[in-house]
Amino acid sequence: MLIVQKFGGSSLANKNRVFNVAKKVVGQYKKGNDIVVVLSAQGDTTDNLIEKAKELSVNPSKRELDMLLATGEQQSVALMAIAIESLGCKVISLNGEQAGIKTTKEYNNSKIEEVQKNRIEEELGKGNIVIVTGFQGINSIGDITTLGRGGSDTTAVAIAGSLKADVCEIYTDVAGIYTADPRIVKNAKKINSIGYDDMLEFALSGATVLHNRAVEVARKNEIKLIVRSSFKNEEGTMIGDEKGREKNEVKYIATDKNVAKVTIVGLENKKKSIQVFYDELFENDINIENIKKSEERRGLVELSFIICTSALEDVVNILERKKDEIKYNKLNVEKNIAKLSVMGNKIIGNPKTDKKIYKVLDEIGGEGYVINRSKMKLSLIINENNVDAIANIVHDIFF
Repeated sequence: MLIVQKFGGSSLANKNRVFNVAKKVVGQYKKGNDIVVVLSAQGDTTDNLIEKAKELSVNPSKRELDMLLATGEQQSVALMAIAIESLGCKVISLNGEQAGIKTTKEYNNSKIEEVQKNRIEEELGKGNIVIVTGFQGINSIGDITTLGRGGSDTTAVAIAGSLKADVCEIYTDVAGIYTADPRIVKNAKKINSIGYDDMLEFALSGATVLHNRAVEVARKNEIKLIVRSSFKNEEGTMIGDEKGREKNEVKYIATDKNVAKVTIVGLENKKKSIQVFYDELFENDINIENIKKSEERRGLVELSFIICTSALEDVVNILERKKDEIKYNKLNVEKNIAKLSVMGNKIIGNPKTDKKIYKVLDEIGGEGYVINRSKMKLSLIINENNVDAIANIVHDIFF
């Protein structure tokens, strides 16, 4: 059996946790399985490296930032290989290039184009446990690129697809997929199985347990995914099996604190001007939602939208760089917000669910506003300081 395992940074935060992971890996290896392990950087390593870069420059080069950030995962795989070796097993660590992970040209948010599996298969053939850096690869000109936050999940799933692995296991600090984040919502319930489409919607709405690109790759390649705890020996959540899923009208509640509201004030109401902005967003692979355009005086408009905070700097740079073409008066950014999403089947138009939706809106009063209301999802923007408390209220109403 060929198993790909991915362990996140919290699973590797100190020596004891590294050995805990090493023992899990060795345990599976000694059962006669072929094992490929994908690792994130330890603990807060990535954040600390970003801080170091910004001590030297407010706006460091994206290329050099990728060179720096890639060292976090390289430390992880080397240390894990040393730990596994000390337990008496054959092992080798590989960085993204050595593992054949080919990416698109972008820095900081690249995508995997191909996993050239020859080296990994060669090392497995030698009886090695193969430890691979997550989050990184190499582009067509030979530069190191990183895949963005959560990119190690995508690395693991892409490798599993290339190798046609029997299963890809994502180990994290929670025991699986829950009806809400159990670190925030005290009554959250673990889900035994979830389909690809539902998991993708959950990930896109802010659930951090699994990256949305990883779900897309798993769905495309029909990879069996299991999310489980690094710290407890218990069954996790199966992703991909459409059978036996919960039948509740409302299935999941997600919160996302990594959002901001951007308002472009005094924008010339010309199709060309606005299209320049949209074209730049598309060119830079930036997604925005809840676009609202309102008329101002003298034919000007106000354009507002919600965006992921990781893309905020890029959007501001686009607007400043293209101001002569886009033509606006000023830019307002609101950061102290969060998104709360309620997802399921027939959320709107079902009398039973509608009653609960109205109760939610009544409970939060003037606290927030709706940005998405469809048959499958209700999303609210609320104050970031209150989102955890409100998520608990909403979960109790529906579950």
